[in-house]
Amino acid sequence: MEVKKPVIKSIPYAEFKDNETLEKTIQELHEGGVNVIVGSLDEAINWGRSNSLWSLTFATSCCGIEFMAVGCARYDFARFGFEVTRNSPRQADLIMCAGTITHKMAPVFKRLYDQMAEPKYVVAVGGCAISGGPFKSSYHVVRGINEIVPVDVYVPGCPPRPEAILYGMMQLQRKVKIEKFFGGVNHKEKKPIIVDGNDVDEEKLKQASAALNDVDASVSK
Repeated sequence: MEVKKPVIKSIPYAEFKDNETLEKTIQELHEGGVNVIVGSLDEAINWGRSNSLWSLTFATSCCGIEFMAVGCARYDFARFGFEVTRNSPRQADLIMCAGTITHKMAPVFKRLYDQMAEPKYVVAVGGCAISGGPFKSSYHVVRGINEIVPVDVYVPGCPPRPEAILYGMMQLQRKVKIEKFFGGVNHKEKKPIIVDGNDVDEEKLKQASAALNDVDASVSK
């Protein structure tokens, strides 16, 4: 069965910037062909899922304000079907990580991701979530949330404009529309990325790690 190109009416297929990656994903997910009945069910279910994405917001800094702006009347992302935000990971389809993630926040972020049901997605909004942003040389900031969880869509900017967030969410819709809902694993768990060439003072980093361990030990008692 031939897989149709995912269509989002707001933007023609040719105007998306990263069609090559999408085509490669289609080939990987549908190697060996797709059963007609299962393929039709996949297409119908994924159409519904892509137009009703419920986000677990994890806004920690200024990018969270941009996410709020997208939900207001000027941009109104309810038009696309992903305006519903939840406070429970058990009711969410994706984590919208908007802002800086420190090493102290990282275990909580990972726990929330693990509590979400499959299929689940992660959108990294802003330079801090993607690479650490202006704090990447700091001892206490995670250099990109892809070191903790697999990321599906990156929305660059500091902070990104609301149009960029809309575009990133539309890219996620395209990914959802081509997936196998039945009989296939969509996500490939990635190993944590180890960043070499750390320019942080190693002595300060050791002191900070020891201080965090002391805090954890006192809390566990």
